[in-house]
Amino acid sequence: MNFLVKIAADINVQQALDFVESPDCGGVVLFVGNVRNETQGKKVVRLFFECYEPMAIAEMEKIARHTISALGIKRIAILHITGEKLPGETVVVIAAAAPHRGVAFEACEYAIDTLKQIVPIWKKEFFEDGAIWVAAHP
Repeated sequence: MNFLVKIAADINVQQALDFVESPDCGGVVLFVGNVRNETQGKKVVRLFFECYEPMAIAEMEKIARHTISALGIKRIAILHITGEKLPGETVVVIAAAAPHRGVAFEACEYAIDTLKQIVPIWKKEFFEDGAIWVAAHP
């Protein structure tokens, strides 16, 4: 299989890189999304991510298949966490490999943008003065 999708309490950047690297790919692009320490001027204490895992995995697989068939990349890894994370900690990793860099960049951008739009992942933002549930996208 030429894609890896994973939802777990912990994800590993190196796992994504190791999965996509291939001698036929000259371009490997990595996107790492971390918890910010501030949102709209409010200090973020922590985030909590929750998802409907069977649907989330299915949607992530659709994204992976599209990047391979439509964009022509060779391999892609899409990893997202569930559970609690603190500022600075990693919540999403996307790695894409292609013979040339341009397509790998395009695949990473498409994958993260589409993930944020369609994958059923929700986050709860905890601030010093309360918390709110929001979609995992802007």
